Amino acid sequence: MNKRSTTTPLKRPELRSGGMSPLLWWTAMGSVALHAVVLSIHFELPKLFKQNAPSPPLEVSLVNARTLSKPSKADFLAQANLDGGGNTDAKRRLSSPLPRAAIDAQQTQLAIARDQLETLERQTRELMQKLQSKNKVTNQRESDEITKADTAATYRQLSDKALELQRLEAQIAREFDNYQQRPKKKHVGARAMEYRFARYVEDWRQKVERVGNDNYPAAARERKIYGSLVLTVGIKADGRIDTIEVDRSSGKKLLDAAALKIVEQAAPYAPFPADIRNDTDILYITRTWSFTREGELESRAGGVAPP
Repeated sequence: MNKRSTTTPLKRPELRSGGMSPLLWWTAMGSVALHAVVLSIHFELPKLFKQNAPSPPLEVSLVNARTLSKPSKADFLAQANLDGGGNTDAKRRLSSPLPRAAIDAQQTQLAIARDQLETLERQTRELMQKLQSKNKVTNQRESDEITKADTAATYRQLSDKALELQRLEAQIAREFDNYQQRPKKKHVGARAMEYRFARYVEDWRQKVERVGNDNYPAAARERKIYGSLVLTVGIKADGRIDTIEVDRSSGKKLLDAAALKIVEQAAPYAPFPADIRNDTDILYITRTWSFTREGELESRAGGVAPP
């Protein structure tokens, strides 16, 4: 048996004019009304979270006095009314908040301390002056005694020095006189000699060699004895012999004695010329004397001159 199904058609809602459903219309109206209410509500933060704008700081001065009257025009703010005060007409502020009485007390204590300090210093100076006076008197006495002793010692030293100076002056005077009285001596023996002595020495040499050859020792010729020696002859200004010294021997007594004898036989010699006599009293001539193999006497300059 076949069953047949039946379908019931749904009923469509009625549309309002304009083609809008009533439900949709009411929903739209409700939404508009709700937004209008929400937008009309204003929220405000509580005062706890509000901050007032910062106010400028106030400068308040502390005063150490108070008056009942209020100043008509205040120069500055204070914790109390103060109509005038202080010890000056100038517009000034107190340098210390402490009361004037406290400041006066501090200054009084400071003045007392200064007075005590000055008193102690004055007493100390007086005590030092007394000690210095005592020391000065003692030191003066000791100084006087020391000065007297030093003066006596100094006088003795000066006296001794004066006597010593007098003795030295006398000795110097004697030595000077003796020096003035001593003959002025010149030594001639080196190869180089002053021109004013050269002529005199040459004439003296020629005379000595001439006399020596005329009086040559016969024994030396016979025995063929020859040799040389250094002889220094001192001649005075008038030509006389002052001294004869053998500075270096020939080693043969015969020749040394013959040389001394020849010098004596040739004397006296010519007096000194004026240019030599002016500064020379004794002229020392040092020469080397040679007795040759040929039996002749020769003389040459040189040898050992005395100092």
